[in-house]
Amino acid sequence: MRTFLNTLSGRFLILTTVFVMLAEVLIFVPSISRFREDYLLLRLERAQIASLATLANDGMVSPQLEKELLTNAGVLNVVLRRNAVRQLVLSSPIPQPIYTTYDLRTDTTFDLVRDALAEFFDPHNRIIRVIGNPTKDAGQQIEVTLESAPMRRAMIDYGLRIFLLSAVISVMTALLLFFAVRRLMVVPIRKLVHHMSDYAEAPEDARRVIEPSASIMELREAEEALKSLQKQLTGALRQKERLAQLGGAVAKISHDLRNILTTAQLFADRMENSDDPGVARAAPKLIGSLGRAVNLCEGTLAFGKAEEPPPTLARFALKTLVDDVIEGERMADSEDAVTFLSDVPPGLMIRADSEQLYRVLSNLVRNARQAIAATGKPGEIEIGAGEDEIAWWIKAGDTGPGLPPKAKEHLFTPFQGGARKGGIGLGLAISAELVRGHGGRLELLRSDEDGTEFLIRLPKMTVATDSTDIAAK
Repeated sequence: MRTFLNTLSGRFLILTTVFVMLAEVLIFVPSISRFREDYLLLRLERAQIASLATLANDGMVSPQLEKELLTNAGVLNVVLRRNAVRQLVLSSPIPQPIYTTYDLRTDTTFDLVRDALAEFFDPHNRIIRVIGNPTKDAGQQIEVTLESAPMRRAMIDYGLRIFLLSAVISVMTALLLFFAVRRLMVVPIRKLVHHMSDYAEAPEDARRVIEPSASIMELREAEEALKSLQKQLTGALRQKERLAQLGGAVAKISHDLRNILTTAQLFADRMENSDDPGVARAAPKLIGSLGRAVNLCEGTLAFGKAEEPPPTLARFALKTLVDDVIEGERMADSEDAVTFLSDVPPGLMIRADSEQLYRVLSNLVRNARQAIAATGKPGEIEIGAGEDEIAWWIKAGDTGPGLPPKAKEHLFTPFQGGARKGGIGLGLAISAELVRGHGGRLELLRSDEDGTEFLIRLPKMTVATDSTDIAAK
């Protein structure tokens, strides 16, 4: 029983019964008041008929007939006012003093309801006087005296009938509403819950995605929202699985590639001692590039183990880093179609992880260079930087063709935000993650036919990443 009461159907059944009973109570109060008024008016009418019969006989009736007339009228005394004369037409002994007087000619609805409730709950037999207007204009006023107990018994009998009828109506209404709500709401809700439970058992199975079928608008909207959520979740789980598989493969490749690059780095170290001036100049760049490649492989391995370290923050000159990025991309521009510009103040010192920031800027510049090269026209790439009171900012802009609509929509989403044909959409996603690791943000300022511009903001106040690295500007 308790389980049923805790269900939506059980509680709805109880609430329906309670509210219907409350409505019946609101109907009962004016009904009992109306019943009392009709009861008293009927006594006045009968008393008037009895008094007219007495007056027709010139007031000469036997005590036995007078008693019979009063008994049939249900009153003790009858006073009739005719032609400005107040006359006691019928009378009998009154067992006790008159308790109160009710004038039906002036009583308002509130007065009738109040008096009816007072008499309904008063267990004592009172003598009351009732004043009213005679019917058919047979006088100016009629008064009767009667006992309240018979009227109260009649009111209680009427109230019990009303209560029983209300109870039957309440139960029938509650049952009808119960079955209607169960059919229209509870069953569809249980069906929706069943779909959710079934989907939860195998969320990768697209066949378990719900198909909206409810006829009720609100439930239909809930099913459509659930379908959209399930489709997104199924796609995300599939993508996560592919990423996990890809991560395993990348970890293996990075492990072998790191060993290869380490060997190449040893040979590059020897190239610094070459007598060839060109080789001597290129050797530091080569060593730096190999070092970054080795660090990238090690970072990839750490990421595959979910152990990627937080950024190592240190102060350095941003212009030097930007020049290294531009020099590396300028060497990759075999056709010299792109002009690289740097607008970074020489004395601008920032606090960040230089290796991670190099990866971010290199990715942005590489994307811009490849986009310009794809058009077959010359273009420019410019990196600018500055600072304000709370952050350092870096802008990377180009005069390329702009990003495709799909790339804008899923700009920082892995495998969906590719900005060029053949791209897999990982570069910007990784760059945004690296910038977020610094407590900053990477955002797209503009992208149209005049080119694309990204903004990097790095806060000057950062949270400590380890016990020795405290927040500082």
